[in-house]
Amino acid sequence: MSDQNPVFIPGPTNIPDALRKACDMPTLDHRSARFAEILHPALEGVKKVLKTETGQVVIFPATGTGGWEAAISNTLSPGDRVLASNFGMFSQKWIDMCTRHGLDVQAIDRPWGEGLPVAEFEAALRADTGHAIKAVLATHNETATGVVSDIAALRRAMDAAGHPALLLVDGVSSIGSMDFRMDDWGVDVALTGSQKGFMLPVGLAIVGLSPKALAAMETARLPRFFFDFRDMLAGYPGAGYPYTPPVGLLNGLATSCAMLLDEGLDNVFARHRHIAEGVRQAVRAWGLPICAASPDLYSDSVTAIVLPETVDGNAMVAHAASRYGTAFGAGLGKVAGKVFRIGHLGMLSEAQALCGIAVAEMALADYDVDITPGAGVAAAQAHYRANG
Repeated sequence: MSDQNPVFIPGPTNIPDALRKACDMPTLDHRSARFAEILHPALEGVKKVLKTETGQVVIFPATGTGGWEAAISNTLSPGDRVLASNFGMFSQKWIDMCTRHGLDVQAIDRPWGEGLPVAEFEAALRADTGHAIKAVLATHNETATGVVSDIAALRRAMDAAGHPALLLVDGVSSIGSMDFRMDDWGVDVALTGSQKGFMLPVGLAIVGLSPKALAAMETARLPRFFFDFRDMLAGYPGAGYPYTPPVGLLNGLATSCAMLLDEGLDNVFARHRHIAEGVRQAVRAWGLPICAASPDLYSDSVTAIVLPETVDGNAMVAHAASRYGTAFGAGLGKVAGKVFRIGHLGMLSEAQALCGIAVAEMALADYDVDITPGAGVAAAQAHYRANG
């Protein structure tokens, strides 16, 4: 019986041995000077991955959802209006969180499979002549549908509208896997988690803050304690934490950043795009639709595949796990049972991707989906051989 569980979900991702070992360390006095040798490289490494020279980084023991909560609770006040769009499970959850925090959400909904409606956001911002909208919320990569949105275009729209709102971006399944430019795109709060592009276990909420977000932090009136940026930032120069830090995970994060930067971020992004395109070629060979509405929306970290109406995608994913010991992503929310997802981010090679595609073909065949066995593998192989 194998203790290996091939993972093709969009996070948590496979953990390289070097990072597993970096996290597995003896107990360390987190008040000692030794902790500074872990914390400061982690903070500086994240800044480089985010491509920010002017921002600060805060790291909480949490997940990406904790990063969302920190983002809004540190920059906004009760009753503040935020502009958002529901076009997938995670953009929907962020809206729900804002509502529960007593914020006034102005939502522009789009069909799941489409991206952030930049033109409609610009129109809403132009119409807001009194600047009641205090923040714009954007999901860079919608993990449920495999859709990536154009954050640079959103920044241009905000600038064209002359609107001073903060730009808060969920980069949970994009940062570390796809190009993200915090400074160039004028992102005020960028958030992610340790278990995606950083290839670590679950447990860190990673948040980047612009100078504008730091200024907003001083006047924000939503309650926060565990997630208070001020307490975290006050302690960082002396390597202090307001509570016990996750030392092993932070050591892993410092090592992860070094690995990504040593490979070169452009090379990391190209590798993800290369692997992802092989998966997309396989899906085309199967004759199945991709959930993302158009190629310009295709994510390089996850592909959501639309199944025939006769197939329960979640049941098929469960079957692949029990019969073949391989994990794929189930459909979530409005697309539950209608799609299955192949995650292709983090530590993943051509050979590993081919393994996932082959298992997906067997699971599809077991559910009587009309595909030609081997067609997807052959299409991906052709892409990898021609473009490797």
